[in-house]
Amino acid sequence: MAYRETDLVRQRKVAQKSGLLHTAEALVREGGFAALTIQAVAEGAGIGVGTVYRYFSGKDELATEVFKRATSREVSAVREALNGGGGPAACLATAVEVFAVRAFAAPKLAWALIAEPVDPAVDIARLQYRKTYTALFETVVQNGIVSGEFAPQSAALSAAALVGAMAESLLGPLDSPVCDADTIAALRLFCLRAVGARC
Repeated sequence: MAYRETDLVRQRKVAQKSGLLHTAEALVREGGFAALTIQAVAEGAGIGVGTVYRYFSGKDELATEVFKRATSREVSAVREALNGGGGPAACLATAVEVFAVRAFAAPKLAWALIAEPVDPAVDIARLQYRKTYTALFETVVQNGIVSGEFAPQSAALSAAALVGAMAESLLGPLDSPVCDADTIAALRLFCLRAVGARC
C-alpha cells in the first residue's frame, strides 16, 4: 500500500517551509541576497542543511521564493493605494508615497528587491514584477487621461517610466538611515508632473 501523507503532515511541511522562507527573508533584510545561503538559513532555523534541501533545490530557488514573497507584499500595498479613494492624481500620489515609505522602512530589502545583482532566476522574477507594477500604474494613468486630470499621453509608456523613476531614484537615498520626507515629497511631485497633473 502506497504511503499517503496525512493532513497533519502536510500542514507541518507547509509550516516548516514558511518558517524557512521567513528566516531567509530576515537574512536578506539584514544583508541583501549576498547574505542568503543554505547554511545560514539552516543555522537560523535551527535545523540541518539537508532539511532545507528537502524544500528548495538550491539557493536559486530559495532566493526566488524570497523575492516573490517579499515583492508580492509590496505590489499589494501599491495596488491598494492605487485603488484608494480620490481621483487618479490622489491615488498616484499616495501610491508613490507608499512605495517610498515602505522602501525607507526596509532599505536593505528594498535595495535587494530593486537593484542588487542576483541569480538569473531572481532577475527573471524581478522583470515579471516590474511588468506587474507597470500594469497597475498604466490603469491609473489611463484613468487620469480619461478624467482630464492627466495630459494626453501613452499610458503604457508613462507607467513604465514612472516605475523606473520610482525604483532608480531611491537607490541613493536608501543609504540614509531615516525616511527622508523631502525625498518622498520630491518624488511624488516629479511623478505627478511627469503625467501632466496639475500640482
